Amino acid sequence: MNKVIGTGVSRKDGRAKVMGTATYAAEHQIPGLVHGYVVTASIANGQIKSIDTRAAEKAPGVVSVFTHKNAPKVFMPANDFQTSKIYEARLPLSDDKVYYGGQIIGLVVADTFERARHAAHLVKVEYATQTPLVDATKATFKEAPPQSGEELKFEKGNFAAGVASATAKIEATYKTSTEMHAPMEPHAIIAHWQDSDSLTVYEPSQWVAGTQRTYAELFGLPTERVRVVTPFIGGAFGSKAFPWPHGILCAAAARKLQRPLKVVLSRRQMTANTGHRSETEQTIRLGATADGSLSVIDHEVKSCTSPVEAFAEPCTKITPVMYAAPNLRLKQELAVMNIGTPTFMRGPGENSGMWALESAMDELAWTLKIDPVELRLKNEAKEDQRKGLPFSAKHFADCLRVGAEQFGWKDRPKQPRALTRDGKLVGWGMAAATFPGLRRAASAKVRLLPDGTAHILTAANDMGTGAYTVVAATAADALGLSVEKVRVELGDSLLPDGGLAGGSMMTASLVPAVMAACQQVLKTAKAKTAQEAFATLGQSGRAAFEATASSAPGEEGKKWAFQSWGAHFCEVSVDEEIGRLRVTRWVSVMDIGRVINAKTAASQVRGGVIMGTGQALMEECHVDPNIGYPVVYDLATYHFPAHADIPRIQVAFVGEPDLNFNPAGVRGLGEIGITGVSAAIGNALYHATGKRIRDLPITPDKLL
Repeated sequence: MNKVIGTGVSRKDGRAKVMGTATYAAEHQIPGLVHGYVVTASIANGQIKSIDTRAAEKAPGVVSVFTHKNAPKVFMPANDFQTSKIYEARLPLSDDKVYYGGQIIGLVVADTFERARHAAHLVKVEYATQTPLVDATKATFKEAPPQSGEELKFEKGNFAAGVASATAKIEATYKTSTEMHAPMEPHAIIAHWQDSDSLTVYEPSQWVAGTQRTYAELFGLPTERVRVVTPFIGGAFGSKAFPWPHGILCAAAARKLQRPLKVVLSRRQMTANTGHRSETEQTIRLGATADGSLSVIDHEVKSCTSPVEAFAEPCTKITPVMYAAPNLRLKQELAVMNIGTPTFMRGPGENSGMWALESAMDELAWTLKIDPVELRLKNEAKEDQRKGLPFSAKHFADCLRVGAEQFGWKDRPKQPRALTRDGKLVGWGMAAATFPGLRRAASAKVRLLPDGTAHILTAANDMGTGAYTVVAATAADALGLSVEKVRVELGDSLLPDGGLAGGSMMTASLVPAVMAACQQVLKTAKAKTAQEAFATLGQSGRAAFEATASSAPGEEGKKWAFQSWGAHFCEVSVDEEIGRLRVTRWVSVMDIGRVINAKTAASQVRGGVIMGTGQALMEECHVDPNIGYPVVYDLATYHFPAHADIPRIQVAFVGEPDLNFNPAGVRGLGEIGITGVSAAIGNALYHATGKRIRDLPITPDKLL
């Protein structure tokens, strides 16, 4: 047998992306295509008194102009996360109200993009303006509603008693800034109707089957009358899972016009209309005995949402799984402001929550004069304290010990400001990483063809995480083929439902389905390997041996809690004269169950570390207080890491296959790499300087 799983397989889609032959949403060529450009509000709160489209309608090449006065008909979908979902609970152009700066208030359609953009700027709007609320310090916070059906508040034990029994106490408030998704591929859609009862959508979608059902509900169609095509996604991070208003409006306008219509958002428009990570304010209270045993953990969170969707950044989700304490209290509050709608962004909740919790744990370690690694080992939770279930295949302690060994943690000076190099202060820091093990139902089809190749088909997709390669490696391993002999087709709703590329669940959902389909096709061919099947295919009278199989969660969630674990260790240098902090060394160790492809797995962790470094040191989005619009407007004004900002990132994996979780023993990986990164950097900064910064990003002005 040709063992492939666990080795380092190069990307199946790598050549297509490098050569430019990978087709993204805006690149599909449709005869008769027209172009749309959205008109956005220049205020953040108020009402449209009048909207004059006459000049736009007379402009060269203009086909039509849509506003709330002539908005094409759409229906509200179930919007329940199970069958369908839209990012904003308000349908586009459904009234004359303006809820946030940059909200879509119109769409101009013309024969070219340039003409549509020109005409859009000719639309004249008069507003009845109200003062927008864009400053969280002036907002009213109320208890956050459940997120994805789960309550965010939780309490066990006696908080007051826990505090009273504590020898050492930490209470601090940690803040994070608004972060933008900023994927390489802009948000774009082509909607192509065949008459008025059959729709093809070319749009980057992390949830192909869900997006298909959502558009079907939006337009009152049977699901099979909608086709979603998304073979490649140029980055998503949570912002391309469901339809945004521009996508809904594009499909509705295309139906009205009976013309294929393309809408591509500008970077400026994306800052307001395609989601972001909400700013947070988190207060952590820790109490511990003299030996470091935690007696109490209290975690309070405030985040902000828009008037058209209640989305709370669920930072407290990680708290009950990380460290055991007899007294635990979690509380989340949410404020409605005149801002664009926040949404899921790589490690939603876990990432921001770990900044606060892992920073507080470091502060407690310094207070108690206990090694931060030892403090975590002493207090690691054996069960999910919210669910009361033991963890399956947990190797968090191995992550800490292996990471400490590889980094050389034992040589760490025990005092701040004790290390210098080339006239700069040097500090070492560490933090834990975690993300839940999640999976959904998924299906795949396998075909063995006369040319000696295997063809794997599923509506799953690849947003850059390596799904093409993981599917190919899984099939090659199961069939006894080389990876080169496996062709993978993804991202088309005509194919079997491949599940959701979000919540780090694509690999965990899809790999068991691919394995099952491979086993089934060999059974169909009455063969032990694909080579045996190929040998008999010619005599069988068939064009191919094929089989479809599915995999779905069972009762395991009633017995076990599933979580992936990790640890980050880093070194920073600080030039105090100019307030410059640089990350100079990095080690990450992860426990994710079975590693399917070592190469893409390590790449995912590195991507998370890079993204977390951006959060820690530079990423933030301020809002103009007068018009409520983000002041960043492109990839030059929104600061994120470049190559020069990132050192070599050493990645290792520990643990065992988590066979309680799924037959493949694999858990998710896409998001855990970012969790804990900002805290590791902040903790290293304290070791270097003796200064604790609790407000992200750690920009030079805060270091001077």
